[in-house]
Amino acid sequence: MLKRLTLQDFAVVRAAELEFGPGMTVISGETGAGKSLLVDALGFLSGLRADSGVVRHGAERAELSAEFALDEGAPALAWLRDNELDEDNEALLRRVIRADGGSRAWINGRTVTLAQLTELAALLVEIHGQHEHQALLSRASQLALLDNFAANQAERDAVAAAAAHWSRLLGEREALSQQGDASERIPYLEHQLAELEREDLAPDSIAALNADHRRQAHAAGLIDACNAAFARLSGDDEASPGQALQQVRAALVRVLEHEPRLREVDGLLEGAQVQLDEALAQLDRIRDDLDADPVKFEQMERRLGRLHDLARKHRIAPEQLGEQRDAISSELDALRGAGERLRKLDGEIDAARSAWREAAAALGKRRKAAAKALSTATSALIGELGMGGGTFEVEIEPNETERPDPQGAERVEFLVAANVGQPPRALRKVASGGELSRVSLAIEVAALGSDAVATMVFDEVDSGIGGAVAEIVGQKLRALGSQRQVLCVTHLPQVAAQGHAHYRVSKAPVEGMTQSAVEALSPKQREEELARMLGGVEVSREARAAAKRLLADAG
Repeated sequence: MLKRLTLQDFAVVRAAELEFGPGMTVISGETGAGKSLLVDALGFLSGLRADSGVVRHGAERAELSAEFALDEGAPALAWLRDNELDEDNEALLRRVIRADGGSRAWINGRTVTLAQLTELAALLVEIHGQHEHQALLSRASQLALLDNFAANQAERDAVAAAAAHWSRLLGEREALSQQGDASERIPYLEHQLAELEREDLAPDSIAALNADHRRQAHAAGLIDACNAAFARLSGDDEASPGQALQQVRAALVRVLEHEPRLREVDGLLEGAQVQLDEALAQLDRIRDDLDADPVKFEQMERRLGRLHDLARKHRIAPEQLGEQRDAISSELDALRGAGERLRKLDGEIDAARSAWREAAAALGKRRKAAAKALSTATSALIGELGMGGGTFEVEIEPNETERPDPQGAERVEFLVAANVGQPPRALRKVASGGELSRVSLAIEVAALGSDAVATMVFDEVDSGIGGAVAEIVGQKLRALGSQRQVLCVTHLPQVAAQGHAHYRVSKAPVEGMTQSAVEALSPKQREEELARMLGGVEVSREARAAAKRLLADAG
């Protein structure tokens, strides 16, 4: 349940904080006062894309937050725990939209992505906009509404999984069929594979071959350089560096007692002596390993030549030849088994088709039962909403297909007869704006309980109706409030009177800038607001009496 909604520097609202309780809360105000801004704020807290235009003129950023109390076992609480964002049994959604168009979002004080915000908000609040009933004209939306009413997610998942499996098998068969006759390609690939398999194509082996080849190519120069270096360092022709180091150290030792820092110099020289001895030993080992072998060099040249020829043939680097060999081997295996695989695929596809039809039949059975229940409940409600004698039907037609459809084997069409004696026709063809609003509201009331969302928001869904029908609409929304928390933006006094709580939005210039303010109304203030809604600019005694009567009847 929504407990608190806070807005700061949002559109024409400088600062507002609204507290909500259970039941039905109505929000009213003059046209253009900003009633729907509260719904817009909840929309942005639900992850809707926002731009800098929602930031109040002159402000750096808009800040929105909504605090929800969660019952133990609520899907939203489970989501928070799964994402390690839980904080007791509460959900605090916060979003900041900057004047440069950027935004950030938080859940319970921790930064989240807009995708995460959207996921959680979908479990917390359900917004019905004043133009949302237009979605009822789409067959896809009608099917989604029926499925939600039927609570058949498990059956839908089974159909989607069966369709995906069937589709994958069809794609595999199509790909194999497009390969054509493999009898010519198989020998060609076998010849290529045999050439590659004759060589050691391991990347480490090729790297070692290149290193050995460079060493053999420069063997004579390497040997001469090592001999010269060894002679200079060992002192074969003259005093060696090692002897010079020993002499220097001996001279320093004689005066160490007079300058203690010379001990550090002596230590460094000792280390140099050790390094010099190790260098001589390593040079000696390298000289022994070097061998200018023309026969071995020629063998390396031939092997490198073969590798480069293969690389040019396949248009790749020599280091990639191993991967090419594996790819050719895999393609050969696939081609050799293509015929047998095609024969097996026919059987697997038949089985997949049967599995999809079985899953689709189970889904269709749930949909037909739900269609009957939704039709009966909605027909009764639209009669109460001023369409006496009208009927509503959910027509289910078979959708014959030889291709896998993840939506199932049915198409749905909402039909309505607005008057007695008229045959039902497609809702998108016959309903006027007012009728469409009433049918939409009737469906929402009939479908109550098809999801676990605790807060329902209605933004002027009562547009296009009035009089006695408006009072019934208010009663239906109040009835929703007995099972869900209902927030309703309305311009109709008959609807506003049904609320358990009432907020009024007003607009006035403050310091030369238009601002909206939100005020919780006392019982007396509610009478005045309803009288204004009934009587217009001049509030008469009769309007006040009528407002008082509306509130008394609602109570």
